[in-house]
Amino acid sequence: MAAAHIERNIAEGQDSILEPLSLPESPAINVSADRGAPVPCILCSESFSLSETETLLKHFILEHRLVIGDVKLIADFRRYILYWRKRFTEQPITEFCSVIRTNAQAPVERQEDYFLLCDVLPEDRVLREQLQQKRLEEILDQQQKERDDSSFHRACMFCSEDFSGNRSLLLNHMAKEHGFNVGLPDNIVYSEEFLDTLQGKLDNLQCLYCEKTFRDKTTLKDHMRKKQHRRINAKNQEYDRFYVINYLELGKTWEEVQSEDDREMMEDHDDDWSDWQEHPLCAVCLFCDHQSETMDEIYSHMEETHGFDLHKLKAELGLRFYQQVKLVNFIRREIHQCRCYGCQQKFSSKAEVLLHLTEAKHVMALPEMSKWDQPQYYFPTYENDAFLCALSDSENESEGAGDGRDVPVIAEDISNLKALKQTSVLKQLLKGKNSTS
Repeated sequence: MAAAHIERNIAEGQDSILEPLSLPESPAINVSADRGAPVPCILCSESFSLSETETLLKHFILEHRLVIGDVKLIADFRRYILYWRKRFTEQPITEFCSVIRTNAQAPVERQEDYFLLCDVLPEDRVLREQLQQKRLEEILDQQQKERDDSSFHRACMFCSEDFSGNRSLLLNHMAKEHGFNVGLPDNIVYSEEFLDTLQGKLDNLQCLYCEKTFRDKTTLKDHMRKKQHRRINAKNQEYDRFYVINYLELGKTWEEVQSEDDREMMEDHDDDWSDWQEHPLCAVCLFCDHQSETMDEIYSHMEETHGFDLHKLKAELGLRFYQQVKLVNFIRREIHQCRCYGCQQKFSSKAEVLLHLTEAKHVMALPEMSKWDQPQYYFPTYENDAFLCALSDSENESEGAGDGRDVPVIAEDISNLKALKQTSVLKQLLKGKNSTS
């Protein structure tokens, strides 16, 4: 019903907001898709390809006595080098690097100074974090493109059955029909390259788990079936780039991220909460940018400044909790779209809408309930809208009672989380490894 209503709105030319609005994000480093370009030396004119990173690092040490710490924690090595190449032209290298003197006990002529560039320097740490964040954003964008790609077409690696449309059809087929489970499709990125890698190993008669090579396909299939090797090795870092979890935190592999999650799951939730400090509510007015730390203050502000009395509307219309939620989201969306929610007149700015609401006395003039009492307004217009969290239900009335259109809220049962954790693909891969070792 909700989908049909939204489609009808679009067909009628009405504005629809299908997801929460967000404030603009602060600008970050622009990591362009030029990773195939050469990487220049920080201190001289020589350049190296990105595949020659080790050679470049040796060049830094031998030619310039420069050491870069924790290179593996740099999400975009070329951008990192370009950044510091520019900074080193602005100030001396000693302004950024720690100086390490070797042969300190030897004569002065035999002593050498080396320069260490690492994340102990705050500027370097911020740079690495920004590169990591941008890299994660790119990975999530790539993953979304793959989800939306309807041109996907590929044959199963084990039975040659063709699949078109969404990649998940093939991955789920291989898991269900052939016991080859690489994880949930939503956990995988660069899926075409991932499948090409797996197919290439099979074409070369190589086992996907132990990577031994066999003389023919029949022997390979028997080996993978008998040894339960119809899976990938979770310890093989070649596959890490194909799983989103490996991009989540700077310098942490999926094993470290998952082990932290496991520890959090096992913590005692009955710990001492005596040091708990509740943060004050920060609700925003429906009509302007005024914020208050209590609902009484925000209600008073809206009534005195804008002439809007939510308590009165709630009593007159007998609004239940979820109807209040829908009304608030409806008003916020109409105001955001510079439209009077009473008469639907469109304006060029929010200020003009507010002026019209006051002059035309439309602040309390709601349209028919059927206009805003719609499922699409269950979804918040703005993320983290504290106003919604502080709404109260009607007196002497239980939530969800009435015409059945309100959605009941069922408390989350966290007792199943540990069980769910055990079903994660990474857990399964490790479990399989332990069972065969």
